[in-house]
Amino acid sequence: MISWSEPSDNGSPITAFSVYIRKADLTTFAIDSINCDGSLSEIRNAKTCTIPITTLMASPFNFSWGASIYAKVVATNSFGNSLESNLGNGAIIMTKPDAPRNLAENVASRTPTSITITWDDGAKNGGDVIIDYRVSIAQETIVYTVIAVGLTSKTFTATGL
Repeated sequence: MISWSEPSDNGSPITAFSVYIRKADLTTFAIDSINCDGSLSEIRNAKTCTIPITTLMASPFNFSWGASIYAKVVATNSFGNSLESNLGNGAIIMTKPDAPRNLAENVASRTPTSITITWDDGAKNGGDVIIDYRVSIAQETIVYTVIAVGLTSKTFTATGL
């Protein structure tokens, strides 16, 4: 969501806002006139608009996971356009990371009552650093029980089995 404060109208009501979003090339800007049309009264009055991640990841913006979104706004009234606002930032394109892959037992570490498992991160981290992992097991059913949370390494030894 992009939001802004209304500037002084200098004696003439503001009739539109133009919201410019800096593209992934970090130098040029584009307007999303479908989701952020500042001439529409609901967007103009709310001083906010929401642009779907799918739009930001497509042309002309071309952002990828983890990218920061920068925007600037120009107000328009009967006298013309205002100066551009300061460049604002506060959004990062993120999603849940892909599931870990290559889950394997470290057979050399196996005991009669424990197993050690290892894994690799999924292909995509969702745009941010993975901070921890959770391990769940299912014993003779498809009902999973969480047995470890907050793991910061990609290995876990389950004991008392």
